[in-house]
Amino acid sequence: MAREATIIRTTSESTVELYLNLDGSGKTDIDTSVPFFNHMMTALGKHSLIDLTIKAHGDTDIDVHHTVEDTAIVFGEALRQALGDKRGLRRFADATVPLDEALATAVVDISGRPYAVCSGEPEGFEFAMIGGHFTGSLVRHVLESIAFHAGICLHMRVLAGRDPHHIAEAEFKALARALRYAVEVDPRVQGIPSTKGAL
Repeated sequence: MAREATIIRTTSESTVELYLNLDGSGKTDIDTSVPFFNHMMTALGKHSLIDLTIKAHGDTDIDVHHTVEDTAIVFGEALRQALGDKRGLRRFADATVPLDEALATAVVDISGRPYAVCSGEPEGFEFAMIGGHFTGSLVRHVLESIAFHAGICLHMRVLAGRDPHHIAEAEFKALARALRYAVEVDPRVQGIPSTKGAL
């Protein structure tokens, strides 16, 4: 059974069209109209091996916040849909990824219970302007939106970093690598990987 999802979401603030395939090769085609976010979502697809196509636009003349947030929401919803009943999943995974001086660790549980804990970003990171449009505060907002709408538990910790671009990219790549393993089907897992019998 194909683990794919296609979602189109339209509001007065944005339109997002997204396709993903959990069993892909990391092929991406990303256009969110926010250049740095394109870079981050391309990295997320590439390093998770999730095929990902995103076409999004919105009221970026006001702020990129709405388009970025709505894209993260749709990605989370598509991830949840593509996971199906979660039979045979590895479920838990973690990854630590460096980018020059930056280092980030992501731990993921495909639990069905949304939760996000983000820590370690240096003081002032939230105010950094990355790529001319994307603020550091949006990184945490994207991670939280994905976790809540995918129904996953995510812990993200920045262990080191100085350059805001490097910090953000290390976080996205760490999430990608953790997702790569968490959503994989493990041939040794029989049924739902939970003592409750449901996720």
